[in-house]
Amino acid sequence: MPAKYIVDLKPEERERLFDIVRRGKSSARKITRARILMKASERLTDEQIADSLNVGSATVGRVRQRFVQQGLENALNDRARPGGRRKFTGKQEAHLIAVACSNAPEGHARWSLRLLAGKVVELGLTETCSHEAIRKVLKKTRSSPGSGRSGVSQK
Repeated sequence: MPAKYIVDLKPEERERLFDIVRRGKSSARKITRARILMKASERLTDEQIADSLNVGSATVGRVRQRFVQQGLENALNDRARPGGRRKFTGKQEAHLIAVACSNAPEGHARWSLRLLAGKVVELGLTETCSHEAIRKVLKKTRSSPGSGRSGVSQK
């Protein structure tokens, strides 16, 4: 079955793809996409390209489609991934960790994630904060207030 999206490369596009493949300095995905486009311009079928490059035929079809509809740059590069921006800067994370390592507020034996979230908002580090955001920041650290090896005192 002939491909729905026909790849016609201009000489400068072909040269760019050849450079990407030859140098090998780009990500593996980008190199594979460049190879797909080069083979597609030779009028090979999706199945032939998929077999020769050890990728799925759906991948070949998507790369062809993105090239025809959105151009070379969009066909080669990954799209932006979903997800929000970071909640804390490095300085704010350091401040949060310092608070977590300090003595707990009066009436509490230790800091809970929800207490820390409230304290972060109270200190003005951020306007809103969930306990899950606090957990993610603290998980990145290797310190454990209950551990004797962490260098953090238990009290």
